[in-house]
Amino acid sequence: MLLKNNIFIWLVCIFMLTSFSERKPKILIIGDSISIGYTPFVKNHFSESAIVKHNPGNAQHTATGLKKIQEWIGDKDWDIIQFNWGLWDLCYRDPNSKVQGSRDKINGKITFSLEDYERNIERIVKSIQEVSNAQLIFVTTSYVPEHEAGRFLKDAQKYNKVAKRIMKKYNVTVNDIYKKSKAIHKEFGKGTDDVHYIEKGYEKLGVEISIFLNTEVNQLKQ
Repeated sequence: MLLKNNIFIWLVCIFMLTSFSERKPKILIIGDSISIGYTPFVKNHFSESAIVKHNPGNAQHTATGLKKIQEWIGDKDWDIIQFNWGLWDLCYRDPNSKVQGSRDKINGKITFSLEDYERNIERIVKSIQEVSNAQLIFVTTSYVPEHEAGRFLKDAQKYNKVAKRIMKKYNVTVNDIYKKSKAIHKEFGKGTDDVHYIEKGYEKLGVEISIFLNTEVNQLKQ
């Protein structure tokens, strides 16, 4: 009888491990245009081992996140939800500006102050945890070049510091890509006045994101 029970337990364990290995983990990426740029390369990396989706369109700033986060998550059983907000939040805009996106860090008004960003990002984390048991990963804000029209170079690190404090409070894993994005931008950015990247830059970012996600996916299998 004991032998039969042991065999049964062993078979159940084998079945569970096999089922997980056959079922592709589902990864949801939520973010701005930077994440939209690197997601195709992440999808390609996981083409045979995971299902990778990006939220429809641009996640913009934290107010958009608060409004749409539960809609983006939906009723799907995500294994990993990777998210980031920052570049839109720290952007200064002036309706009279002729620059794309009405950016103007001299005469404009900031989208969300550091304090408002902190409150919003905390509410977003709590909202996600209320509706999903997924492993959460926060990706820090990427590099802001010196001559960007609507953003100050040092603000990215300030907002990242606040975000990391909130993530620690709620036990959310952080993928801090700031330094790596800075190095990539120096070589493959669109210029010292643009936060975006040429295709090779997004490919490089995609590699960094994929390496980090790979570790998390492997941990899920253990």
